[in-house]
Amino acid sequence: MGGFFGAVSSRDIVYDVFFGTDYHSHLGTNNAGMAVWGKEKGFQRQIHSISDTPFRAKFEPDLADFEGSCAFGCISDSEPQPLLVRSHLGIYALTTVGLVNNADELIEQYFSDHGHQFMAMSSGKVNTTELVAALINTRDNLVDGIRHVQEAVDGSMTLLIITDKGELIAARDKLGRLPVIIGRNEDGYCVTFESFAAEKVGYGIERELGPAEIVRLTPEELTVLSPAGSDMKICAFLWTYFGYPNSNYEGKNVEVMRYRNGEIMARNEQEAGLLPDVDIVAGVPDSGIPHAIGYAYKSGKPFARPFIKYTPSWLRSFMPTKQKTRNQVAKMKQIPVPELIKDKKLLFVDDSIVRGTQLRETLRFLYEAGAKEVHLRSACPPLMYSCKYINFSRGNSEMDLLARRIVQELEGDEGHNHLDEYADGSCERGRCLLKTICEKLGFTSLEYQSLDGMLEAIGLDKDKVCTYCWTGKE
Repeated sequence: MGGFFGAVSSRDIVYDVFFGTDYHSHLGTNNAGMAVWGKEKGFQRQIHSISDTPFRAKFEPDLADFEGSCAFGCISDSEPQPLLVRSHLGIYALTTVGLVNNADELIEQYFSDHGHQFMAMSSGKVNTTELVAALINTRDNLVDGIRHVQEAVDGSMTLLIITDKGELIAARDKLGRLPVIIGRNEDGYCVTFESFAAEKVGYGIERELGPAEIVRLTPEELTVLSPAGSDMKICAFLWTYFGYPNSNYEGKNVEVMRYRNGEIMARNEQEAGLLPDVDIVAGVPDSGIPHAIGYAYKSGKPFARPFIKYTPSWLRSFMPTKQKTRNQVAKMKQIPVPELIKDKKLLFVDDSIVRGTQLRETLRFLYEAGAKEVHLRSACPPLMYSCKYINFSRGNSEMDLLARRIVQELEGDEGHNHLDEYADGSCERGRCLLKTICEKLGFTSLEYQSLDGMLEAIGLDKDKVCTYCWTGKE
C-alpha cells in the first residue's frame, strides 16, 4: 500500500505535513519521503528507509532544514520516493500510490526507440514513480500527462505533484480505488488519504475527489483541472482492513462499518442456525476487534481480549517482505491472558484470511494456553484472487492464498472453474472448503462473511465498490 499527505499555505507548512504524513504510517513500513518547496530555498527533498525506524523518528532531524509553503510527505511500501523531475514541463516533485501491471509494455511502447533510460531498483524492476513521470512528460502539460497516465496504466495510479510555482496538483486514480480527501483552513488546503489526519492537524474536510478528478491547489483556491468520472470502484478493504478506524471514505466511517459488519455476520449465523455456544467473543488485533465487538453485541456473547498485541516496538505483521519474518513478528507480539483462555470456548473474528500461516501460530498458542475450543470468523469472504490494483494480498502466485490452495487440493485445476461456489459457504463446495480449512488449521468451526453481508455493512452502491479479490471481476 502507501499513502500521502500534502499541503499548500500562506505560511510555512512543514510541520503540518510532517504530522499529517506520520498519521499514514500504518499504510507501509518500507520507505518514506518528504518534498518541500519554498520561495527562498526552492525544492528540498529527503527519503529514508523506515523498515527499522518509524517515520517520525527518521524525519524529525530533517525538519530544521526544511522551509516552505508547499509540501508533501509519502509512505511507500515499494520503491523509494518522492522524485524530483526536470523536464520540458519544468521542475516538479512527484509521489505516487498504485500498481502498474503493464510497466514493461509501457516502456516498450513509449521509450524503446528514444534512448530513454530508467534506473533499475535492486529487484531489476523500474521505479514506478519514475515511469509515471516519464509518461507525464510525453505530453505538453501536466494535466494532459496525468490523463495519459490514467488511461495508459493497467492497474491504478493516484498521485500528487508540487510544481515549481509552489502549487499542489492532486489526481485520484481512474476508478477511484483509493480515496483522495481535501481539507481546508484559513491559511490554505491539504490533501490526504486519511480524513482524520487532516482534522488532527487543523483542517476541516472540504470534499473528496471523484474518480479520475485532477485539481490544482493554491493557498487561495481549489481549481478543477479535469472533472471526475462517473464510474467508481473504491477498494472494500479500506473498511474491512487497512483504513484507519477514525477515517471516513465516501461518507462511510471505518469503525462504524466494522461494528455493523460483525453484527451482520452474527445475524446471518443466527438465521442459519450456525451460531456456536461460546464463552467469549474476541477480535484478532487490531482491525479484527471492532468486527468482533459487533459480533458479540448481536450474538449476546461477552466480548473480551484473550490475547493482547504488543505494539510499542513490533511492526504490523503483514508488512515484512519475507513470510518467515512475518510469522516471527506475529508470534512475538501476541501475548496471551491465560485467565481468559484456560478451559474457555473462544470465538475469534479476524479481518481477513490471506495465507493462513499466522492463524496457525495463533491457534497453537491458544491451545497451549489451555483453550477448550477455538472458533474462527473472517470479516470478509475467502480471498480468491491477488489484488492487481493497490498491492494488497499480492504474492508470487494466487496459490499463496489459502482458499486457492485448498481448492487446488480438493479438485485440482477443475476447482478453479467453480470459485464462486467455493466462496459461498451455503453451497456444497463452500462447506467443503470450510471443513477442509478447519481440519488443516485446527479450528473448531469456521465461517466467512458473505460478499453481500460485507457490502451491506459498507453501505455504498455495490457497483461502486471493488470486490476483485473475491470475485475476479473488474
